[in-house]
Amino acid sequence: MSTSYAVRDSMTMLRRQFRHMQRYPVTIFLVVVIPIVMLLLFVYVLGGTLGAGLDTGLGGRAEYVNYVVPGILLVAVALSAQGPAIAVAMDMSEGIIARFKTMAIARVSVLTGHVLGNVISTMLGLVVLLGVALLVGFRPNASPAEWIAAIGVLAMISFAVTWFSVGCGLVAKSVESASNLPTPLILLPFLGSAFVPTESMPPALGWFAEFQPFTPWIETVRGLLMGTPIGNSGLISVAWCVVITLVCYVWSKRLYNRGPVR
Repeated sequence: MSTSYAVRDSMTMLRRQFRHMQRYPVTIFLVVVIPIVMLLLFVYVLGGTLGAGLDTGLGGRAEYVNYVVPGILLVAVALSAQGPAIAVAMDMSEGIIARFKTMAIARVSVLTGHVLGNVISTMLGLVVLLGVALLVGFRPNASPAEWIAAIGVLAMISFAVTWFSVGCGLVAKSVESASNLPTPLILLPFLGSAFVPTESMPPALGWFAEFQPFTPWIETVRGLLMGTPIGNSGLISVAWCVVITLVCYVWSKRLYNRGPVR
């Protein structure tokens, strides 16, 4: 099947995904509501202590909000992974996949519809989250080029995380288990540099934080938005995104093509 047909079919599946989101807006809830609650909690309840009490170089709540917002953005991306896993598992369990496989459509389009729909909804949710962050004192100093780069990095991360989520939905035995499989992703920002610098952590935890993907992702977004040094985090972030995307794409495609319909 030609590339043009695959693109056309993917757009059709993307429209289908948008209709599902209108009926089940769980992704928007996960990406917007929960991160906003976390943002308010960390800024207004814990921000004074975390900003002034830790050896972070920060001076208090007003400065801490600039530190924590990039981490909250990545928490929102991690939370968005639950939606595609549930949606794919529902498709697999309700028999619609069996019908799609008998139709003259590109098989990968079914998966790309889920992926593109989630990435778009996630990015829209991040816009809302950034708006709230600005209201509570977030003051980025990024140039237009740095804003574009930060948006691109967040989109790449969302793309990679969503392909992992799709694989979780395909491998899950039920819709309930599919909702739980991406849950460890939500813990990784907390075990990275989202809320405190890795230097303040115990050695073993600090080592783990340095070598998991969310720390370079957070440091890259933070550096682009706030002008802090990025070092090699940018290259590491791109490498993580490429590896996760390729591995999870191949994994998901094989599961979809050979897996039994539940």
